[in-house]
Amino acid sequence: MMSNRWLATIVSMALVFTPLAASAQSPGPGQDAQQTPPAAPAQTPAPAESAGQFRMHLYDEDYTNGPRVFPEIFKPYAQIRLPQPAVENAASLDQLIHDGKLVVSLQDAVQLALQNNLDITVQRYITYEADTQVLAAKAGPGFVTTTGQLVSFDPSISSSVEWVRSSTPINNPFTSGAGTSGLLALNTEETVGNVSYGQAFPTGSSFSVSLDNTRTSQSPTANFFNPSVNSQLTVGFSQNLLQGFGYSFNLQNLRVARINKKESDLQFEQQVITTVVNVMTQYYELVFAQQDVGVKEKTLALDEKLYNDNKRQVEIGTLAPIEITRAESEVASAKGALITSQTLALQQETLLKQLIFRNVMDKRIAEISIAPTDKPDENMAVPEISLTDAVGEANTRRPDVKQAALDLDARKVVVKGTRNQLLPSLTLSAEYLTQGLGGNSTPTVAEAGVFVTPLSCLSAADVPIACPVVNSDGTPVIGTNGMPISTTVQATTAGTPQTGGLHQALAQVFQSNFPTYGVSLNLNLPIRNRVAQAQNIQAQLQEKQSAANLQRLHNTVAVDVRNAQIMLAQDKAAVIADIRARILAEETLDAEQKKFLLGASTTFLVIQAERDLATARSTEVRALANLAEAKVNFDRALGRTLDVNRIDVADAMHSQPVRVPLIPGTPSAELNRGVRDGNY
Repeated sequence: MMSNRWLATIVSMALVFTPLAASAQSPGPGQDAQQTPPAAPAQTPAPAESAGQFRMHLYDEDYTNGPRVFPEIFKPYAQIRLPQPAVENAASLDQLIHDGKLVVSLQDAVQLALQNNLDITVQRYITYEADTQVLAAKAGPGFVTTTGQLVSFDPSISSSVEWVRSSTPINNPFTSGAGTSGLLALNTEETVGNVSYGQAFPTGSSFSVSLDNTRTSQSPTANFFNPSVNSQLTVGFSQNLLQGFGYSFNLQNLRVARINKKESDLQFEQQVITTVVNVMTQYYELVFAQQDVGVKEKTLALDEKLYNDNKRQVEIGTLAPIEITRAESEVASAKGALITSQTLALQQETLLKQLIFRNVMDKRIAEISIAPTDKPDENMAVPEISLTDAVGEANTRRPDVKQAALDLDARKVVVKGTRNQLLPSLTLSAEYLTQGLGGNSTPTVAEAGVFVTPLSCLSAADVPIACPVVNSDGTPVIGTNGMPISTTVQATTAGTPQTGGLHQALAQVFQSNFPTYGVSLNLNLPIRNRVAQAQNIQAQLQEKQSAANLQRLHNTVAVDVRNAQIMLAQDKAAVIADIRARILAEETLDAEQKKFLLGASTTFLVIQAERDLATARSTEVRALANLAEAKVNFDRALGRTLDVNRIDVADAMHSQPVRVPLIPGTPSAELNRGVRDGNY
């Protein structure tokens, strides 16, 4: 006790002189006071790396990035196979089973929970879901290009192949180019092959290029090329100049998703803290229940001893028979209290198993009991820290406060994005188009009319001769008298057949023989713009609501810290008082037993002293458990739980677990802390 007093004196002197030292270093009148960093709140120093350091992994997989395209170009189109979840308890459980009991310390219980607790497992899946939201947001909001194609930050390639054959009755042989009379069919075959590429950019611009190719074959026809190939290359670019311009809107979803991802990381940390606090609290509850069983057993032993002593005295005639009945009644009450206490211990044991095991029906632990090795210590030191420093430390450390601050950041991002949407839509677009035409041609000699005659009907000297009139496929045209029509033609042109196709059309395209280009400026001016106004107002309201929620949380944290301090101090004082009360109750019972042996006391007084001692013992073990739980709650209120218990929930992203809780009997690996990009 003397050492505790000296320790308290030293801590008090440190708290008194610390403000004096801080004031001695305050800036002078000519210095900028804002440049002096504020005094950091008193914090529990992080324990050094030791064999008991817990390594808790936050990520086993990284889903914020999709699979790489190269060298496996088809991998992005295959389903990602997720690792199978563990369904059994950790194999290290066998090391803790001795003589049919699960012997666990408080540290062992926490380690088992970090490995097996299903609440932590469920929360980890939530962090993975937040990963997928980041992955989806990286594709951007998307834009519609000048060619009507919806593009995103992910470049896309589209292609189509089409084949069509149609037969159309000819109503006008002159305009159709059939050059004949009678009802004929215009047969057309088209083969289409198109390919396009499009991509948008965070600046509000988009780019697209498309190459369209169509091969057409008709019969009968008077086309220059039959079959013919038409190719067209279109390059389009657009830039949003007002609405949709810049990063504030185009990266809004990605920034918010990244902030939400950080919030989910903090939620995981909060879940770890909650689980550790629940495990430690339940561990001390089990210790109390088992110690209370011991108290009830001692009480029963005292009552049975009194009953046996009274029975012998009645037999020798020195005590009235009624005293046996009183002692026996007290034994029955003690047995009932023992049964109640044993039942409570079994229930607390079951609750602890649920927290530290993944499968509570595991044959290794389903029927065995838990033997805790750590007991609450009445000499536990109460941390000495002022309320201001404690609240400042809690606001710095606690994950829920950090989540509220991140939520406010996300609301600010949304306000900027909706502010951009208030502007009119002004889009600058540019388009360049070039075409080409190729195919097979057969030179012919044209008559004054619409009919054609092959060059083979001309003489070597190109003098007019009589030749049958044929259609485009060389079939003679039959007149009304049933005889082929012949005519005399004069050669006007002559040449050799030409052969061409896709290469000819593409050559014209890339040589830009037939270009078309233009620039446009499109303005869309909503008259009242009520939808955008409503969205912006809603975003501002949510920002202010988030700011108010953060302030409310600061107040809640202050009250929580103050209550934790009060409970810790109260429980510490209660332990001291209850220990003293138990000592006095033992002395009182001893005195009554001696007086009873001398005949100076009664059975009633001895029973009363035994009851008082049993109550004092139960109150003492309850107070010790309350003190230990108050310390656990105090660390939780200040955000110290992970540091005090040497638990590392570092944010690292690897394909394999990077933080493995240390289990007795297993080698300890030095693992590096991962650092995540802190930019939004």
